[in-house]
Amino acid sequence: METTTLNLTDPYYYQQWEQLIQSEGLFIENLADITETLGIYEDDKLIATGSYYENVLKYLAIAPEFRGGNTFNKLISTLINELASQNIFHIFVFTKPQYQQSFTYLGFKVVAETENSALLETGDYSIDQYIKSLPQVSGKNISAIVMNANPFTLGHRYLIEQAAKQSDSVYVFVVDQDVSLFKMSERMELIQAGTKDLSNVHVVNGGQYMVSFVTFPSYFIKSRDDVAIYQTQLDAQVFKRIAKSLRITKRFVGDEPYSPTTAIYNQALKKVLPPEVELEILDRETIGTDIISATKVRQAIENDDLQTVKKYVPETTFTFIKNNLSILLRRINDEN
Repeated sequence: METTTLNLTDPYYYQQWEQLIQSEGLFIENLADITETLGIYEDDKLIATGSYYENVLKYLAIAPEFRGGNTFNKLISTLINELASQNIFHIFVFTKPQYQQSFTYLGFKVVAETENSALLETGDYSIDQYIKSLPQVSGKNISAIVMNANPFTLGHRYLIEQAAKQSDSVYVFVVDQDVSLFKMSERMELIQAGTKDLSNVHVVNGGQYMVSFVTFPSYFIKSRDDVAIYQTQLDAQVFKRIAKSLRITKRFVGDEPYSPTTAIYNQALKKVLPPEVELEILDRETIGTDIISATKVRQAIENDDLQTVKKYVPETTFTFIKNNLSILLRRINDEN
């Protein structure tokens, strides 16, 4: 058996890879969400393959006649060693439930599972360590909100205010994925500044366990609806596990008229969270009939229209945007 890196831009390798992936019943989402792909050959035949994106193993497939332990172990250990050479020691894998046991034999632990998929992890960090790193809050009625806040608007402020009124304590989990116009550190800073007066609100980093490339890649990469549904259900199960440890009994979300993916997510939450966690979907905050939206703020920034920006955001967010407008415009131009 020979292990090699597969160049998926080369039709010769891509066709072999695609055939093996599809024979396993896997749907190829987007080659942009692959950092590297490895293949194991027996003579000239591709018998096993695995890819990774950042610290997530994916697109794992083995030809039926080679599905014994040795080929699987070789594939996974090669991928883990490759990531270790890049100083990546905390690794996740998405897999079908029937393959879960194979990963647990190699030291992986289950983070969450649904009837369609399972998320496991291994390495020098775990969901239990993440939970221990979060502040323990007091009170009986503890609620949560998960938000990207790109940037923090009056709509986000309204959602947090409503939760704060109805709760003894509120966790605001901030999506920790730097694929937005506003960097993670900036979004955290804007939410903290915009809720400083709400003493029962605790703004925390969502890590890789809250709407991330790990738990919910379809949030960041356009996907088929059925793929998004599987991922939203898994993300909801991860949240439920965290909620149990933190005694969270309610989650607030905003209604989402503009994003089909977020609408699918809300439906998954409604299905998965109860009865342990109640879901409350609030109507979006408006100015008259104008729905407040972070998308509108980003469009106004792109148009250098600070007057419109000011209409939709708290003073703290507006000051940040005004002081950093040239940097934000440069980021927009770099993306285009």
